[in-house]
Amino acid sequence: MSHVDEAAIAAVVDVLRSGQLVHGKHGVAFEAELQRWLGCKHTVLVSSGTAALHLALVALNIGPGDAVLVPDFTFPATANVVLLTGATPVLLDVDAQSYCLTPLALEAAIAAWRGPEQLRAIMPVHEFGHPVDMTAVRAIAQRHRLKIIEDAACAIGASESGAMVGTQGDVGCFSLHPRKTLTTGEGGILATNDSALAQRLRRLRSHGMERSPAGSTFYEAGFNYRLTDMQSAMGRTQLPQLAAWITSRRALAEAYREALGPLAHSGRLTLPADHAGHSWQTFMVVLADDFDRTAVIGALADQGIEANLGAQCVSSEPAFAAFVPAGGSPVAQRLCRQGLALPFCEQYGAADVARVAGALASVLQASHDR
Repeated sequence: MSHVDEAAIAAVVDVLRSGQLVHGKHGVAFEAELQRWLGCKHTVLVSSGTAALHLALVALNIGPGDAVLVPDFTFPATANVVLLTGATPVLLDVDAQSYCLTPLALEAAIAAWRGPEQLRAIMPVHEFGHPVDMTAVRAIAQRHRLKIIEDAACAIGASESGAMVGTQGDVGCFSLHPRKTLTTGEGGILATNDSALAQRLRRLRSHGMERSPAGSTFYEAGFNYRLTDMQSAMGRTQLPQLAAWITSRRALAEAYREALGPLAHSGRLTLPADHAGHSWQTFMVVLADDFDRTAVIGALADQGIEANLGAQCVSSEPAFAAFVPAGGSPVAQRLCRQGLALPFCEQYGAADVARVAGALASVLQASHDR
């Protein structure tokens, strides 16, 4: 449930009345505010989280002849952008409870790599807001001379080792889609502490162009990935409330964990791993294998409760049939098949959690009785 309140609507209307619709004063101000909020030197606003991931790869000169390590349980945009640059995605299985890639899997994949392409980067995904172990990832990247592009699309406000996720690699990428805690409808954020990289990202988002008092100079082929000033104005109204919303989500996740504890104890589902820095964009449980998730979703819908799958096993999708890992991805496949994302937003309270947990318990019991 997105926070499009009267203040956001008024801010957008003001921009529409001004006539200055493209990236302008609100975009510049929003970037400065995001830099302070995230604790990084530079942020660059773009038109989507996917655009952020794509620009990050392009700006780091990753393309044909290169390979990028990507978790196999994520929204496919993470791997799509690797293909779109001409590079090769190397898909890795993930942890069964954090839903994230692990340092052990990274080391194993690097040691086993025999492809003709050169490994160039790691794209850790902070799945649903659970932080990846970035201390270990940075050590691995340094040892093997790999770039780090953090996919923090679902994880704004998450933290690990005392720093915000998305600020601990070479560049971090966030989404501002309506499913995210902070939204501008569509939109994305790039975060980096590298000034030269930030300059190139800004150039690439706007046709490869830089402006000066003398006019516009096109230094390279670029894209039109700008965020409008209407969207930036909308985001600025929400940012001061973001920390409180994340606190509410953490409390909601704890309430779900307590309410669903009996179902976990009985073996009917497993709960997601907890982490002090988790920002909880999504709360996904994993049903036991003897339950049909599609049937469970339908039975919950009959009670007016909307649940859904969490994310995809990328290597199971037709677009990535050529990139199936040698040993498969049994964890990612099971998470994709049995993962159940429950209703979750900071506007929910204890009564909502109790209703969802009670409905899920009754649906699973009915299925078990059959």
